[in-house]
Amino acid sequence: MTQLKEIIQKEKVIAILRGVEEDKLLPTVEAILRGGVHCIEVTMVPENEELTNKSLDFIKILKKEFSEEAYIGAGTVVTPELVRRAVKAGAEYIISPNTDIKVIEETKKMDKISIPGAATPSEMLKARNAGADFVKFFPAAALGSVYLKSVKGPLGSLPILAVGGISTDNAKEFMNSGAEGIGVGGGLVDKIAMSKGNYNEITRKASQLKEITAS
Repeated sequence: MTQLKEIIQKEKVIAILRGVEEDKLLPTVEAILRGGVHCIEVTMVPENEELTNKSLDFIKILKKEFSEEAYIGAGTVVTPELVRRAVKAGAEYIISPNTDIKVIEETKKMDKISIPGAATPSEMLKARNAGADFVKFFPAAALGSVYLKSVKGPLGSLPILAVGGISTDNAKEFMNSGAEGIGVGGGLVDKIAMSKGNYNEITRKASQLKEITAS
């Protein structure tokens, strides 16, 4: 687990797969990997059991196809039960939109990386004190990089990943404001590009994000 935490810190970019069609799953992930991004989050849909099962199947598929080159996590995990199901499917890290102590505790109990969402200093400290490995600053674009910088100052070494509305346009400002990394959904996994079969565009954006976060 310690090794995976260090890998996420080094990688700095997590690609978020949300609402990707099954026939586009593998070519999309292949395009992301070609761009140098190796952390992939598959989001759950807690209010829809059918879609959640589909997401869990996607995790299994990606673990089978890319076990040597990708690190697969589960996103939008909001209950301890969903933690267990995601880990059983093969998720190596658990990401949530909120701070839920029970979800964090279940994740740590299963020896996985915990990345809960938080928007305030109180939530961030609550998450860290419960055992979170990273805090997902969410929704980052709505809250703003200036807010992140203000929060990061007194919280010091708290490892923060900026997620929500991140793209090649604003990734640099969040990194400069104290984020250790970013999570990118639509700003990387471009559905228009996917619909046209233009996977090179996804590779280009992935590569650009890696360059931004490395500098």
